[in-house]
Amino acid sequence: MSNYKVQLKPIEVASADERTKPILEAVIKKNGAVPNMYANMINSPGLLETYLHGYDAFRKESGFTPVEQEVVFLTLSYLNACDYCMAAHSVIADKMSKVPENVTNAIRNGKQIEDAKLQALANFTEELFTTRGRPSAAAAEKFLSAGYQERQILEIILALAVKTLSNYSNHVFGTEVDAMFKERTWNSADVAANI
Repeated sequence: MSNYKVQLKPIEVASADERTKPILEAVIKKNGAVPNMYANMINSPGLLETYLHGYDAFRKESGFTPVEQEVVFLTLSYLNACDYCMAAHSVIADKMSKVPENVTNAIRNGKQIEDAKLQALANFTEELFTTRGRPSAAAAEKFLSAGYQERQILEIILALAVKTLSNYSNHVFGTEVDAMFKERTWNSADVAANI
């Protein structure tokens, strides 16, 4: 059984209409280019706008450090088996968020993170994902006793929503990994074969 791929084409600034052009121009102003994922998602302007707003809010207001933010995003992208976001967030982790490579590689390979606090964060992120937002009291207590705040449970839910938008969009488009993320290409099929 093969997965359905939408036939919509990526939208470039040159071919954008009055609704989508300002969104893409803002993306270019902030990122210097339009990543393939955004060029696909803009086919539904509300989808991309919701993603960008939620992503920005998580980055600025979650109370998680940049390293912790990447642990959340990478864990969710791993659980959703999103090749594109695993590559993109691995590069962001390496170059921007300064995540220790052993942490990123542990998540990419489905292994334990050596840092206990970061592992507690990854564990609780997975708990929220697998229970569909119904974490056990024991899991929540482990998360909170690792030094996190109760409000950050909601912030992980925000990240989960944001990654659902991007991961699922990448699945239905079969989004090609941008050249800038190719050095950290990841293949969910390789991981599944090793489990």
